[in-house]
Order: sequence, then structure tokens, then C-alpha cells
Amino acid sequence: AWHAGKSKWKRYKNLNRKSIGIELVNKGHKFGYQAFPPSQIRSLIKLCKNLKKKYKIKNSCVLGHSDIAPLRKKDPGEKFPWHILFKKNLSVWPLKKINQIENKFKKKYKKLFFKNIYKIGYRYFNKNYNKSSKNNKLVVKAFQSKFSSKTVDGIIDQKTYEISHYLANQIKI
Repeated sequence: AWHAGKSKWKRYKNLNRKSIGIELVNKGHKFGYQAFPPSQIRSLIKLCKNLKKKYKIKNSCVLGHSDIAPLRKKDPGEKFPWHILFKKNLSVWPLKKINQIENKFKKKYKKLFFKNIYKIGYRYFNKNYNKSSKNNKLVVKAFQSKFSSKTVDGIIDQKTYEISHYLANQIKI
């Protein structure tokens, strides 16, 4: 399925040759983004279980467009229930509950955050971590929309860093 277009994940580029695209019906962010109906998610889970088994797909490789092409794509977005896919053994999710800690977030964590998400598989960010860039913000937003959907602002806070830390250390590469 030639759905991915220009994309990167881990050591792969242009994932069309190495991926299966599943399109879900949703109006999207421009036209009234809505929650995904439970019946749609049940069908997705059934399909993903079959594909995962048939092609031996790892949970860490069940991704959204925003994971592999965050500069161009926002989908499936912050309303997509990744945690439900995790509960069905179809995706990754931080195993430790993350609580927002009200302390000063240290700038050194910014660099560690990008190292963590690189280990997870994300690409497309500026490796000069101290320099703010549009690409970095879009990649952070993509990460947040998947793992911290209540705060999708592109800012690396304590919670965003901690999620990246736990994921980078629990995912088997």
C-alpha cells in the first residue's frame, strides 16, 4: 500500500516498501476531527491482530502517519486510542504511570528527550537540540499526540520527557 510517502522510522526511509497502510475514516483536524467509533476500533484491532501474526510485526512498529512523517501528517491524532491497542498487545505504551511533577524542567532533558525518541524510532528533528526549530516542534507534537494527548503543544515538559524515557527503556530494539 503506497500510503506513507516521504517517511522515516528507525533505519528505514520511504516506508512504502516496508509497511502496510490502514486508513480509518475520520473528518480530520481541518474538517471537525472526531473520536473514533468503537465499532471502527474493534474492526481495526481484529485486522491488526491478523496482520501482526501473519507478518510478525513488532508492537514498536505499529505506527501512525504522524510517527513516520510528522512534518506532513497529523493523523491519526490525539483522539486515536493507542492505549486500547496497547491493551490488546498491538502497540507500545509507557508501562509506568506518569504524573506531572511541578518542578523546574531542566534544559539538559531536551537533549535526552531527542535521544530517547531517536532510540524509539522517530526521525526528522534537528540534532542541534538547543536550537528551536519548526521540525523539532512538529516531532514533539507527533509524540505527544500519541502518548500524551491532553497536551499537544510541541513543548518538552517533564511529563513528555519521562514518557520518552520509559518508552526508550522498555522497547526492545
